[in-house]
Amino acid sequence: MTESQRPSGEYPMYPSYGNGDAAYPPPPSYQPVQPVPMGPGTTVWPAPAPADGHAGGGDQGGGPYGHGLPQSPAEPPAARRRVRKPVALLAAVAIAAAIVGGGTATVIGKLTGDTAATAAGGGVIPGTTVSQSSKGTVAGVAAALSPTIVEIGATSTAGQSTGSGVVITSDGEIVTNNHVVAGATAIKVTLSTGKTYTADVVGTDADKDLALIKLQGASGLKTATLGDSSQVAVGDEVVAIGSPEGLTGTVTSGIVSALDRDVTVAKDGDSGQDQSQQQGGGRQWPFEFGGQQFNGDTGESTTTYKAIQTDASLNPGNSGGALINMNGEIIGINSAMYSASSASGSSGSSGSSAGSVGLGFAIPVNTLKADLDALRAGNGS
Repeated sequence: MTESQRPSGEYPMYPSYGNGDAAYPPPPSYQPVQPVPMGPGTTVWPAPAPADGHAGGGDQGGGPYGHGLPQSPAEPPAARRRVRKPVALLAAVAIAAAIVGGGTATVIGKLTGDTAATAAGGGVIPGTTVSQSSKGTVAGVAAALSPTIVEIGATSTAGQSTGSGVVITSDGEIVTNNHVVAGATAIKVTLSTGKTYTADVVGTDADKDLALIKLQGASGLKTATLGDSSQVAVGDEVVAIGSPEGLTGTVTSGIVSALDRDVTVAKDGDSGQDQSQQQGGGRQWPFEFGGQQFNGDTGESTTTYKAIQTDASLNPGNSGGALINMNGEIIGINSAMYSASSASGSSGSSGSSAGSVGLGFAIPVNTLKADLDALRAGNGS
């Protein structure tokens, strides 16, 4: 063994690490290349490290003796960008899905909410609407809704009478007053176009003075939008459409005069028949209001309901027709109107009708909507 002859103190000595001999200095920040023993008489030198300090760099040859320990190559910046794009895309898709999902949930919630509201009498049942440019005008409401209002001619043992009705389904379901069709042996319905149909009574509710009839063989009819009468306020403008005195499609207008008026009408359609006047096929149906009787005697079998009061002109034949707001939504079914000539104790009255004096009543549409299922089942609540 050859010893290196160095003058004393040329290299510093370091403390011993437990074996009694002087130790080498601490290793440098890099590891010098060391031979790798492979067995007796065999030594393998690893390939030199690349300039950047990473083993297994760009030289894939590594010399005839192999490579150093393999290292994962650093991720190129372009690769990182390619990863970020799909992540951003997924985030965008997730946001879009959330928005669509929220919209769907809103639509579903609205539909289910409307169904529940309709069952309870609230909400809106869609149908014919007024064009945006015509909203708020009597002409716009009349043009849009007149095709949904029909004239009803009822024949009974007491004779013939004329009323009105509102189309609520395209295959010919029509809502009207019970007193219009009560006791009828035959019903003829005339559309705004002049076309006529025979109709059958589906269900009646004498307590609410409502009835549902169905046209035979009808299809493709325009239907009315049933609004929400809980939103009606005193002073709101309204339009009434019906067939007073047999004059089909007559349009009048006015305002809502009062709400929740107690109106009493006869349950039996023939009540007061002897006292009523027949003019143009219209029958002046008797009713009670404020402790007084109008248009004759209501008889012993009566019912009382909360009504919308309006000053829109109503005359015999308007019964069962529509009271409509300025958006074209039905807010009530016209049911009773005051004719001064038939009032008890009226002064200066004659045998002829004096016409409307601005005192009419309509059944709130929410009452109708809450009763529809019962009417369709063939009875009332």
